[in-house]
Amino acid sequence: MLLLTIGSAVLFYFGREHWGHIFGFLPYALFLACPLMHLFMHHNRHHRHSAGSVAEAGFPPHRP
Repeated sequence: MLLLTIGSAVLFYFGREHWGHIFGFLPYALFLACPLMHLFMHHNRHHRHSAGSVAEAGFPPHRP
């Protein structure tokens, strides 16, 4: 609990003293988050098809 309190106080101090730098970095952080979102959000979606599209394409149904 003590480490959590000290850590939050340090983060508050650095956030308050470097507010302009934090806001200057936010657009770049959003840009850098795009590859991470792609990896984690679309990882399991590449091989799943709906039953209609699989049947129409002539592929056997996907079995997990």
